Amino acid sequence: MVWQGRSRRKYTGKLLRDARKKRKYEMGRPQVETLIGERKTKVQRCRGGNVKVKLVMDRYANVYVPSENKVIRVEVTNVVENRAHVHYARKNVITKGAIIQTSAGKARVTNRPSQEGVINAVLIE
Repeated sequence: MVWQGRSRRKYTGKLLRDARKKRKYEMGRPQVETLIGERKTKVQRCRGGNVKVKLVMDRYANVYVPSENKVIRVEVTNVVENRAHVHYARKNVITKGAIIQTSAGKARVTNRPSQEGVINAVLIE
């Protein structure tokens, strides 16, 4: 289980005696790695009954073209560079800040697709 609460130990290694148990609202979830392929999403219930749409796979991205001042829907071919992890470019994992190769040219991802359910990017070439 992924847990985002405070540790029961101090930085020295001493056990905190007044530490309480884990709470459900401190619970984390495993990361979803967005890949290139046929569109596939995962709907997750969040705190307060809200819904988060996680993008597992997608072939298309919304790319903003600064010169034309408009957004176009283009096909993603592969991931050129991803600074989030060394092997993400090789595995074609799309995260925020990744540079993707599209049919319109290279673009930088400006959102978090694994938490928003869509890929948004800005054309850099």
